[in-house]
Amino acid sequence: MSTIRYRKILHLDLDAFFCAVEELNDPSLAGKAFAVGGRADHRGVISTCSYAARQFGIHSAMPTAQALKLCPNLLLISGRHSNYSAKSHEVMDIIHQLTGLVEQVSVDEAFMDVTDLPEDGGTIARKLQADVLEKTGLPCSIGVASNKLVAKVATDTGKARNKGNGYPRAILVVPNGQEAEFLAPLPVKAMWGVGPKMEKALNDAGIRLLGDIPKRSKSELERLFGKYGFELYDHALGIDDRPITLERDVKSMSQETTFAKDSSDPVFLRQTLKDLSAHVGYQLRQEGYCARVVRLKIRWSDFSTHTRQVSLAQPTDQDGVIYANVETLFRSIWESGKPVRLIGVGGADLVETSHQMSLWETPTDKERRLLDALDDLRERYGKGAVKRGHKLGH
Repeated sequence: MSTIRYRKILHLDLDAFFCAVEELNDPSLAGKAFAVGGRADHRGVISTCSYAARQFGIHSAMPTAQALKLCPNLLLISGRHSNYSAKSHEVMDIIHQLTGLVEQVSVDEAFMDVTDLPEDGGTIARKLQADVLEKTGLPCSIGVASNKLVAKVATDTGKARNKGNGYPRAILVVPNGQEAEFLAPLPVKAMWGVGPKMEKALNDAGIRLLGDIPKRSKSELERLFGKYGFELYDHALGIDDRPITLERDVKSMSQETTFAKDSSDPVFLRQTLKDLSAHVGYQLRQEGYCARVVRLKIRWSDFSTHTRQVSLAQPTDQDGVIYANVETLFRSIWESGKPVRLIGVGGADLVETSHQMSLWETPTDKERRLLDALDDLRERYGKGAVKRGHKLGH
């Protein structure tokens, strides 16, 4: 029986964000055709528009003069960006209370990894949507899937299906294993990253739906679109294992190893994880950082690569804490007997340890003193001076 656990990734997008904030400031705007943007006589463009205005064909980035031709009664608001920023912070604070694994894409959009939460993705999305509306007054749509790419497409598709004068407030869940089936009937422009030029190039090659892409060979796609052809093939099948990139994740520390021969020995793999955790812990301590997030990277014999990560209650630089968390991640993904080619451990979302170190000493001061003593030996006599017992005699 497989022990693999799929990721639960949510993508949240605030519906017509600027307009929704303006409605909170002036409730009389509700249901009216209005837009936030620059004036027509100043070559202004539309930043965003209400769903009532969208019924006239108005959209963001459209010249204001053109929008007024489509809807002469369009109400134009100049916008107050300090208000938008404040409301965005309110929403992101709510998301961060749900999980520490948050990637804010823009002022009104974020991904989150909720794999470690017990409820199913749809339940989490419904609670989050209700929470955001209750606490901020803002409507949002959420896509739920096993990866970022499909979750993003799910949000966009859910919003498109809920067209009307009102906010879509869509929630669309793509069940695990049904990613390719969900994407197949969608037009190629629905793919995250496919802009007008790529859409035209795909259409010129006779590819109009996402389901048309995997019908071509990877070699043909490479010939047509270069290296991006390989990515297109995987993405059209719903394959995307990119981790959530954290706001403070400008620096991370990791160690990985590629085995000379693929291994399916759980004892050996766990021991390797322990060694890698010790390397990462040492590196963190030497550079004066603690990690809020621990990551596992694993590559199978077929070269498919997966990452898993967990947000810690307290930042750490301790080998034992890193290993305990990475071993849990390993158990969640490893399938018994499946050969592993590469394995890696990382610490991310780093914070400096120079202040309030005592707050982060887990589990005991004893381990801290031991690690400090071992680090001192390494500094004096070289990194090879301290070895784990299983390596002696090798």
